[in-house]
Amino acid sequence: MGNVVKTYWKGDMTFESTNPGGSLTIDASKEIGGNDNGLRPKAMMLSSLAGCSGIDIAMLLRKMKVEIDTFDIEIDAELTDEHPKYYHKVDCHYNFYGTDLNEKKIKKIVDLSVDKYCGVMEMFRRFAEVSIHIHYHNS
Repeated sequence: MGNVVKTYWKGDMTFESTNPGGSLTIDASKEIGGNDNGLRPKAMMLSSLAGCSGIDIAMLLRKMKVEIDTFDIEIDAELTDEHPKYYHKVDCHYNFYGTDLNEKKIKKIVDLSVDKYCGVMEMFRRFAEVSIHIHYHNS
């Protein structure tokens, strides 16, 4: 069928989850009975979104020979009020740092990730209003 992820209960609200590239620990906050010893499931979805788009961007920067010092992606998401709570608004902020940034090429790279390559972005669009913001930090 494709990728297989297996998740093992470790007691309380802690789980160990395998992934084709490694494993990670999932846990809940102490407020709801967890131990605060792992990643939160919903927040991991945001990390997956940033990671998927980030990998696209890193590959496209290399392919299009665009020079930057670094970049980061900050995602601010809002959950619905009613259960089951899910992200219904997602703001993605792409921050690029460098000297004499080629804003036109960087925008094209982000657009390619967001509109064409990032499968996680496409999944998010099925249930959330997603907005994209690109910020250029020239030094």
